[in-house]
Amino acid sequence: MPEDVQGWLTPRAVAAEAGVSQEFDLSQCVREPIHLLGGVQSYGALIAARWDDAVVDTVSRNVAEVVGRAAGEVLGRPVTELIGDEQWARARESAQAVTDSGTAAPQEGPASSGVLPLTLGGGGGGEDGARLFDVTVHRNGDLLVLEFEPRSDDGPFVFQHFYPRVRRALQKLQGARDVTECCEAAVREIRTLTGYDRVVAYRFDGRDGPGQVIAETRSEGREPWLGLWFPATDIPPQARRLYARNWIRVIGDVDDRTVGLEPALRADTGEPLDLSASVLRTVSGYHLEYLRNIQVASSMSVSLLHEGELWGLIACHGDEPRRLSPEVRAACEFFGIALSLQLAAVAGREEADELARSRGALAAVLARLTSWAPDDLMRPGSGLAELLDADGAVLLRGTEMLTAGAPLPEALPGLLARLAQDGPVGEVWSSDRLPEALGLEPEEAEAEGVPAGLLLLPFNRDGDLLAWWRRERPAPREWAADPSRPVRTGPGGERLTPRGSAAVYRATVRGRSAPWSPAQRVVAGELWREVSGLLTRQLVALEARNTELARTNEDLDSFAHAAAHDLKEPLRGISNAAAFIVEDAGTALDTTSLRRLTTVRRLAERMDGLLDSLLHFSRLGQVGLEREALSVDEVLDDALVVAGGRLAEQGVTLLRPAALPRLRADRERLREVLENLLVNAAKYAADEGAGERRVWVEAVRVTPPGQEGRGADGDAVTALVVRDNGIGIPAGQQADVLQLFRRLHRRDERGGGSGVGLAVVKRIVERHGGRLWLESPAAAPEADCGGGPGTAVWFTLEEPPEEPPEVRP
Repeated sequence: MPEDVQGWLTPRAVAAEAGVSQEFDLSQCVREPIHLLGGVQSYGALIAARWDDAVVDTVSRNVAEVVGRAAGEVLGRPVTELIGDEQWARARESAQAVTDSGTAAPQEGPASSGVLPLTLGGGGGGEDGARLFDVTVHRNGDLLVLEFEPRSDDGPFVFQHFYPRVRRALQKLQGARDVTECCEAAVREIRTLTGYDRVVAYRFDGRDGPGQVIAETRSEGREPWLGLWFPATDIPPQARRLYARNWIRVIGDVDDRTVGLEPALRADTGEPLDLSASVLRTVSGYHLEYLRNIQVASSMSVSLLHEGELWGLIACHGDEPRRLSPEVRAACEFFGIALSLQLAAVAGREEADELARSRGALAAVLARLTSWAPDDLMRPGSGLAELLDADGAVLLRGTEMLTAGAPLPEALPGLLARLAQDGPVGEVWSSDRLPEALGLEPEEAEAEGVPAGLLLLPFNRDGDLLAWWRRERPAPREWAADPSRPVRTGPGGERLTPRGSAAVYRATVRGRSAPWSPAQRVVAGELWREVSGLLTRQLVALEARNTELARTNEDLDSFAHAAAHDLKEPLRGISNAAAFIVEDAGTALDTTSLRRLTTVRRLAERMDGLLDSLLHFSRLGQVGLEREALSVDEVLDDALVVAGGRLAEQGVTLLRPAALPRLRADRERLREVLENLLVNAAKYAADEGAGERRVWVEAVRVTPPGQEGRGADGDAVTALVVRDNGIGIPAGQQADVLQLFRRLHRRDERGGGSGVGLAVVKRIVERHGGRLWLESPAAAPEADCGGGPGTAVWFTLEEPPEEPPEVRP
């Protein structure tokens, strides 16, 4: 089956077609070019003449029978020889008038045609032997098409006869309160205008979906169709396109013999004349067979359009052949246009009322915000899910996912990430049949945790979005035919199944949610604009705070550097002055004064060391990093040149369980980090007698604290850890040891020191964009500043991008 047919037919329809008699191929019905069937209904005749010179291009083969001239006498001759120059001019003027108000293109928009009376001389029919015709004219590219219908016994078109009928019908419509009432009034009035035995209003479920009878009037004895659904295959796509182009379509007799055209194929196109806008256009054999199977002898369809799309049909069926005069057809066409406008007005009023209610609910949601933060929308009681009558809502922002309403369906996060990348930023995307859009059967969707309905708004291309979702809401339907078997072999060899209440099938439609209304889509867009504004303002405020913070840090670094540098000189003076006093007058000083001067020198030297540490710490914030991809094993070897001696002094053994990875870092700064951590491990090694003192340096794939539960390995990173089996650090003091000049022991204990080492390590790691954290699980607070066994210092750095594989010739 061709791909275009498969794209329209449902999988069930395709499967059903394969299971029936090989006489019938539903795909042929779908592909049939019904505007190029090359024939007209026999009660009228067609003549198509060139617009510029009036030369006849195409005629129907019954012109002799209808207008009294053989096809050979008309083809290739000016049509003015038949109708005269004055009537040709009137026909052109009529066609031009409707073209100016519509479109002349045969494939675009509603077709435009006009009706006028024409007289042909000779052959009887009038007082002077003239024959009277009602002629429908329309422009078809470079042709003017004239369709001749012999004047009925009712006489010529009289506006006074036409207007009262239409006015009465329109007055009935004006009192309708909703769509159903409009359609009920319409079917009654059209049946009164036309006299058909059954008139129904038929509404489509979406552009290509099935249709339901929502209003009906019928003659006594006919079975009711009200409420029944008809499969989408009853009206294939090309038929829907023609219904959208022609307000009215009349079939006078389903057993009418089709009259062919001369020539059958036009020389310039190689195809039959395009009859898209023709009132006499013949009918597809498939459709005629369908009508015969439901015992219909004549029919008329009036199109109902909404915003240029086919919304539904008024379908009329007669038990006997029936010709409608141009006056009645014009009344029905006008009525169809008026009804479409009235339906649009009613729908617009309903949408406006719903939008007003939804905007009130939106104002209430926004009023509940305790702060101008989008996160407040997702807290319980915010009303966000209820705003669109959804089961739940979700806000994705970076790696953060916030939900409201019912628990999130299992498959939804992955679907949202994919759909957000495809949808236009800031535009509403919605579906009330998401499984169908994804090619899933309802059972598969249910098993995989795919919701039936989804409405989302992407904020950007990074995956940030706001979305609402709905569960499946199975809907029972009564079908006029088995929807899983649109085609069956009928009695007597008929190929299309008869429709009617005797063939009612009850089925449940699955895989769908309640539809998203236009008002809900509008309100979702308005909320998106509010949230976008909040996010934008938050981002601007955050950027401003970051700029101010960076400036403050820069000022603090500059101040620390200047203070440390400038204070060192007076300290040296104090230390030197105390030394000179001791040297020059030491013998004259008493013991207390001498001890005090010695203390002054020691404190000055200690202050000088602290200032050196502060100066070094401040420089870390000012000196740029020279990042490179490097081997951590090589940097560790460099660090051991300094730290190895301290480890040996304390009797600490260094263990390297496996090769360390390659990372991107500043070599000197990373060496400093490892030196500080190794020296620290040597200082706080286990006390003598507690067993062998050890330090491990290794790389581990780990999820940093605070990011657990956000997925599988996708949030794990490579971290370096320096672990010892020393005295440990109580959990309540782990944050303190990372502060500048903070120690857990007195200055003269555990090898001394200024308390700067871990602060320097933390700053270097953060300047690399990494994280640092401590673990000492067995350390007890009641222990004397250490419970053991050991402390692990973790830190992360940037991993270099993977090198492309070597390409060998």
